[in-house]
Amino acid sequence: MYKILKRDGSAKRAEMTTVHGTIQTPVFMNVATVAAIKGGVSTEDLESIDTQVVLSNTYHLHLRPGDDLIYRMGGLHRFMSCNKPILTDSGGFQVFSLAKTRRIKEEGVYFHSHIDGHKLFMGPEESMRIQSHLGSTIAMAFDECPSAKAEHEYVQMSVDRTTRWLQRCKDEMERLNSNPYTVNRNQLLFGINQGAIFDDIRIEHAKRISDMNLDGYAVGGLAVGETHEEMYHVLEKVVPFLPQDKPTYLMGVGTPANILEAVERGVDFFDCVYPSRNGRHGHLYTGRGHINIMNARYELDDTPIEEGCKCPACRRYSKAYIRHLLKAGEMLGMRLCVLHNLYFYNNLMTRIRASIEEGSFASFKKKVLEDMKEFDQVTSKDYSNIDHNWRKG
Repeated sequence: MYKILKRDGSAKRAEMTTVHGTIQTPVFMNVATVAAIKGGVSTEDLESIDTQVVLSNTYHLHLRPGDDLIYRMGGLHRFMSCNKPILTDSGGFQVFSLAKTRRIKEEGVYFHSHIDGHKLFMGPEESMRIQSHLGSTIAMAFDECPSAKAEHEYVQMSVDRTTRWLQRCKDEMERLNSNPYTVNRNQLLFGINQGAIFDDIRIEHAKRISDMNLDGYAVGGLAVGETHEEMYHVLEKVVPFLPQDKPTYLMGVGTPANILEAVERGVDFFDCVYPSRNGRHGHLYTGRGHINIMNARYELDDTPIEEGCKCPACRRYSKAYIRHLLKAGEMLGMRLCVLHNLYFYNNLMTRIRASIEEGSFASFKKKVLEDMKEFDQVTSKDYSNIDHNWRKG
């Protein structure tokens, strides 16, 4: 059940009740692609930094350790000892990133494993069965993610097929949830809006999938090559045509600025690898901007990453020590940096929710963006070097 508690313009403060707990939105989902976040971050760590939702990936878990194994272990929650809601990405994004080895048919996609090259097939039913084995709280529909630069004719054909696949996902999910041996018979299904940067295709697709009465709706195919302005334009055009009584999820986004802009346009759910991946390389988020802790200026800095931050790193350790750990190749350095960045994102969402409740989101957004202009800036070139193809955390 999804309930809007407060509106501030188009921004929504809501909560979503699931079998694994209630999610307060807007929310950032911490990306644990293979049931773990890179950098030595444990489930206990995630609990300590107020993580609400964990995101894992169908494709990767299907390959290793195998969804059959996880099913035999009692599902993903038991396997990774997680009592929080888990969302599983359908694997479609990863499959379609394998452009050189894939063949798209009406029944699904034929491709080769990125691990050892063996032949694989995944279609709507296969994706739903794998996610049912995993027992996640929320399953994502299997879709094609066309390039933002694809031609209009191809995108239309792709979206039409994605719509047909969505109906097959829904039918298979209903069948699986009626099976007494299913791990989570209350598994929810989110559909995905596609259409590259074409307004007409995006809007029409939003209308068509809205009629399917799903548990939630995602906007996919963004943050994959288009500009930020194009992304925001798509959201402005599409979100009003998605059900307002259901959660809206912007997939694979993004920077703090992206999140603030999307919340302003009515988005509830977010995920991105930035905080964990950047953290492993010493790029850290603070309320005054990004810092690169590898810079020599922090060699003798005995202050925390950010004064007043309550993350495990800032409560005890100095920039100088964390910088030393990274320079020495010690895993603890990466772990502390990842924990700080994830805490920063989770705390940002807490502050966003509070500002919507107070009716002050617009002024809050403006102040956060102004404050974050300081310090060592991570440039757009830094972000463009991040490989989105696998969405690994």
